[in-house]
Amino acid sequence: MHNKFNKLTWAVAVAAAAFASQANAGGYQINEQSVSGQGYGHAGRSSNVNDATIVFGNPAGMSFLDRAQLTAGGTFLNVNSRIRNTQASQSSPVFAAATGGLTDTMPVSGTNDGDMVPGTLIPFAFYAHPVNEQLAFGFGVYAPFGSKTDYEENFQGRNQGNYTEVRVVSAQPTVSYRFTDQWSVGVGITYNRVDGELHRQVPAATPLGLTEVDSRVEGDDEGWGYNLGVIYQPVPETTFGLTYRSKVDYTLEGDFQASSPVLDQLGIGTVTDNASLDLTTPETVNFSVTQQMSDNLKLMFGASWARWSRFERILVNGEERDVITNEQQSYSNAWAFSTGGEYQLNPQWVLRAGVTLDNTPTNDLTRSVRIPSDDRRIFSIGAGWTPVDNLTLDLAYSYLTERSTHVEQTKTDSFRIGNQVTPPVTSRYTADYKNEAHGFGAQLTYRF
Repeated sequence: MHNKFNKLTWAVAVAAAAFASQANAGGYQINEQSVSGQGYGHAGRSSNVNDATIVFGNPAGMSFLDRAQLTAGGTFLNVNSRIRNTQASQSSPVFAAATGGLTDTMPVSGTNDGDMVPGTLIPFAFYAHPVNEQLAFGFGVYAPFGSKTDYEENFQGRNQGNYTEVRVVSAQPTVSYRFTDQWSVGVGITYNRVDGELHRQVPAATPLGLTEVDSRVEGDDEGWGYNLGVIYQPVPETTFGLTYRSKVDYTLEGDFQASSPVLDQLGIGTVTDNASLDLTTPETVNFSVTQQMSDNLKLMFGASWARWSRFERILVNGEERDVITNEQQSYSNAWAFSTGGEYQLNPQWVLRAGVTLDNTPTNDLTRSVRIPSDDRRIFSIGAGWTPVDNLTLDLAYSYLTERSTHVEQTKTDSFRIGNQVTPPVTSRYTADYKNEAHGFGAQLTYRF
């Protein structure tokens, strides 16, 4: 049996999911690698050296720390989504034959509950160790990408996708060197592992009638990348930071299976196959400046760029047959801008606030139920408490609101049973989405 939907499903689920994140940065990248940075909207990600999370923010910053320290924490994301103005249908030549030529299109019933992103905790841990005034080493474990969408069982858009999960974990050994009081550089090597899973209910016009086939794909791979950073401090009050994060190449290998009671009645049973997908996550550049305005006040500005134009299409190869699925994505390079500040209230307490404007790389033609996101505004507040010199507790809260967006998707699926190819079934789904999210972060830093 040949089917087109297994390749298309693998592509949409694993490739798109490997980028997707409903409540994070740049439309797809996870931004939760520092709670102290979250408090000021990550405006000074590459230039403001607070704790060991600078291992991720800018490897060069480790050499500005005065002693070894360990920072660990996480952010809990609570995402709320509303789905309105929905329409769903299936069309096929068999419908026209069954209705005597009256229509070839049938409506698809179902629910649109929304709130399809489960609450998720995103943890991280970093260690930085200055060896002397010039040299420092560090290590970090964090999540650079990740997503999970879990629609209800009877979701009206289930023919496009009803479950997506991806988990990307990175481990990063890092070194930095401070050449002078003004200049420092750093480099980190990243080992990355990605795991992805997708479910989709695929319509199929079989000899026993129309059915929906439960299609599931799982895949994983490992990849290597690197980070480069530089810090320039022309005067003690002003710090410029620049960080480059490389692309990471993956070839996801995994299993596909499709099952349905109708397929069992036809004697076909569960369909299985292997599939592979080449995937490249984009390189990013972050620039920020931190300005010490007074003894107590710091102001920060940051800009980030991601080369999403790499994600032009999804190209999938099967193992049993040399079939290629080519699905255009046409993403655009995206910018995010942030500004924020820190105020040292007293030796024990520091207060933070920040605002981020985050532009999406998606477009109206290819936006998916798996990635129903648009441009974002993020408002953050935070505080740091240092009860004793070697211990700091940081807390932060962020509110994210997205511009209302429209999803309009179409897929066409068919089967080969024996020597016969079943008539194609085209499924369509349109809806308006409105997303918002709340992020609650906490981290602990211990200095040795």
